Amino acid sequence: MKIFIKNMVCSRCISAVETIFNNANVNTSSVILGEVETESDVSATIMRSIEEKLLETGFERIMDSAHQLIEKIKNLIIVKVSDLDIDEDFLLSEFLSSKLHKDYSSLSKTFSQNENITLEQFFILQKIEKVKELLLYNEFNLTEIAGKLGYKSVQHLSTQFRNVTGFTPTEFKKLKDHHRKPLDTL
Repeated sequence: MKIFIKNMVCSRCISAVETIFNNANVNTSSVILGEVETESDVSATIMRSIEEKLLETGFERIMDSAHQLIEKIKNLIIVKVSDLDIDEDFLLSEFLSSKLHKDYSSLSKTFSQNENITLEQFFILQKIEKVKELLLYNEFNLTEIAGKLGYKSVQHLSTQFRNVTGFTPTEFKKLKDHHRKPLDTL
């Protein structure tokens, strides 16, 4: 039985969801971002209990296909950005279409109608949050960050960063409150 879950954005989320299912004595064959596959069907009573625990922990079961698709899209984008391996000629449209085997225009329309933001805007917000993280940890300089996240230049990264945050990357690093946002709220 496949169960789709909203707000799973990292490995800790996977662990938390696994724990919820284990505590309900439900064996899972797979737990990945946004999706749990159980070894057998789950009774309605146990599922209600699991859904309550999911809500308490900041997750939510997704019942309709449009929201399931949106969670898949979000998870693909989050993983792609976190891998730090985006080529300069990367096309979000080709990436999502090939991964989900759907026409990009329908993916884009479904996403923007339900999320009140375009796919491209969501992708940019994810990249900017990753830039913030990398700046705070001083792991890479701006040139390296730009290369890892598919920016054509440091100037392009800096301009986009300023448009989204209101600060240059250098100004951001100097702030005491760094205004990072949880990925599941973007």
